[in-house]
Amino acid sequence: MSLRFLKRAAIAAFLLGAASAASAATIVVGGKNYTEQQLMSEMTAQLLKAKGFDVDKRAGLGTAPLRQAQENGQIDVYWEYTGTSLITFNKITDKLDAAGTYAKVKELDAAKGLVWLDPSKANNTYAFAMRAADAKAKNIVSISDLAAKINGGDKLTFGSNAEFYARPDGLKPLEDSYGFSFGRDSVKRMDTGIVYQALKDGQVDVGLVFATDGRIPAFDFVVLKDDKGYFPTYAMTPVVRKQVLDANPQLAEILNGLSAKLDDATMAKLNASIDVDKKTVEEAAAGFLKQQGLI
Repeated sequence: MSLRFLKRAAIAAFLLGAASAASAATIVVGGKNYTEQQLMSEMTAQLLKAKGFDVDKRAGLGTAPLRQAQENGQIDVYWEYTGTSLITFNKITDKLDAAGTYAKVKELDAAKGLVWLDPSKANNTYAFAMRAADAKAKNIVSISDLAAKINGGDKLTFGSNAEFYARPDGLKPLEDSYGFSFGRDSVKRMDTGIVYQALKDGQVDVGLVFATDGRIPAFDFVVLKDDKGYFPTYAMTPVVRKQVLDANPQLAEILNGLSAKLDDATMAKLNASIDVDKKTVEEAAAGFLKQQGLI
């Protein structure tokens, strides 16, 4: 056996080992505890696995614990919303447009070792919704209309998750901005997913919803116009720890490719396939990734 052959064999073995090591890199994917976030963590996990990564998926976390886990190095990547980082994590109260919001959080979070990749066109902002028939009967189109009704003596109940009830861009500041108050007795706190069913069943008159939720059209809800522009843009964006991205630069191209496929209509349809059509999160994620040629 020639020396040249042995050298080639050694080089080939080294390259094969390097490739195996690269494919064995484990990425910890995080997610929050509602449908859209469960879907995005599952899509991310399936996509990265298809690209040769080992994945440890940790979904079902609250917003604050998830962010803390990423800052602490326990979560490598998850999909966050620009408005959440701006207000909740970075305490910025300035009113910024979509581009300004993204630029600001990208700059501020870079100092914390976090990289915001390309934002999707999915703006999952908070919104207030009513049953369409009720909104029409009461002539309520906007949140200002709702405020006027309540200030005029109408007693309307509001369904909200506990997080929005307490967060700095949540209920109390919104009421202050619009000059009204539901009143403590008229606010019912419940899990995010239950709000939709409670609104549909008439247990509350107004519900806190996410703009890209597929149950809005499926349940014949109407979203009230945020006519004072209270809510910032919540562009859904993959956020990766810089240390992990530096070690795995291909993550940017992979995740940006997925981000480019997402907009409001797409997310509403995907969310509805789970919440209304009762597909599993795994089925919905795999179906979309295959349909888009991503895996």
